[in-house]
Amino acid sequence: MKTKLIALALFAATAGTVALYPTDRGAIAVDIPPDDPTQVPLRPLDLLTNERPLVEVVFVLDTTGSMGGLIQTAKDKIWSIASTMASAQPAPEIRIGLVAYRDRGDDYVTQVVDLSRDIDAIQASLMDFEAAGGGDGPESVNQALHEAIHRISWSRDPDAYKVVFLVGDAPPHLDYQDDVQYAQSIAVAQHKGIAVNAIQCGEDAGTATHWQRIAQLGGGTYFRVDQAGGAVAIATPFDRKLAELSATLDETRLYYGTAEEKEAQARKEAATDKLHTGSSVASRARRAAFNATDAGKSNLLGDKDLVEDVASGRVDLSTIAPAALPEPLQTLAPEAQQALIAETAERRKALSEEIDSLAVQRDAYLKEQVAARGGAKDSLDHRLYDAIREQAGAKGLRYDGDGPAY
Repeated sequence: MKTKLIALALFAATAGTVALYPTDRGAIAVDIPPDDPTQVPLRPLDLLTNERPLVEVVFVLDTTGSMGGLIQTAKDKIWSIASTMASAQPAPEIRIGLVAYRDRGDDYVTQVVDLSRDIDAIQASLMDFEAAGGGDGPESVNQALHEAIHRISWSRDPDAYKVVFLVGDAPPHLDYQDDVQYAQSIAVAQHKGIAVNAIQCGEDAGTATHWQRIAQLGGGTYFRVDQAGGAVAIATPFDRKLAELSATLDETRLYYGTAEEKEAQARKEAATDKLHTGSSVASRARRAAFNATDAGKSNLLGDKDLVEDVASGRVDLSTIAPAALPEPLQTLAPEAQQALIAETAERRKALSEEIDSLAVQRDAYLKEQVAARGGAKDSLDHRLYDAIREQAGAKGLRYDGDGPAY
């Protein structure tokens, strides 16, 4: 469709709905004191915490050549990780960010993708990361952690569960004279209420020493997984249908607003299209299962979806200027506009219920398969779940289920 082509063109011309910041090689800023007033101020999104708890998680990911398996695991499993975090009671708002790192002399030292509740955009950015470079031992871990603490727009909400997961297989460079050492960055993280966990890939002893210290200083958890991540990867008979239904559900979105808002909405649609064409069937099924949760609704709809806002009574259709309406509605009579919105709302409801039913069946199937294989207590899925459950519990979030989402 014409609108889809426009959306794809907009996506290609921009960085997407989240900010991607490449960092030049070389010196980084002196560490910011814990009480520095330049800490990111409250933004409108932070007001969401008045309605539901906030979970903010940033993955600091080594993207050098040896990390290809883990990077692919991250691309495939981001939705099940999001679903795991979303399974808390009360249901939280989920925001995810990324810091990719390599080392000086590689194509980049770090790339930062800011926190966003638009997980579609996060995965669209993650899909562009490939394993390359490295091969010479230590990496720029210090700079990556510094930027995860200082360049990410962390909420100031004291009740939010804020957490970093450092994932890599090589120790930090300690010989860069202009580096901020990780202990200094972690001290700032502690002041901001950010837990820092360390996940080691592989068995390098030097990495283990530093990763264990990072987790200890950060009030987090250290654990080791195999080089590819050791995540549960089981296809199910429900995956393809869920992926198809998810794509159909996305087509029920009707956005309205200013020209600027419509540009942002087009970027979101383009990111979604990228996932449908470039990610695996299993990944798209996991996305469908996440979008069926209370926390996933914000990812599915984004901002200013006309169907949701009119059906919920938050917006009176008659008060919206014709130019602000979605293009298909602009030439319709008011009665036809209302009828189309009502019809779309009913279609969305039916699709959501079908997805929810299949997601429940998929979850039961996966748990049966995992149990038949002797369990998965040492998998990346369970290790993440255990860390999240313990740390988020201190913020009043309860994870009462019997394990992670797969």
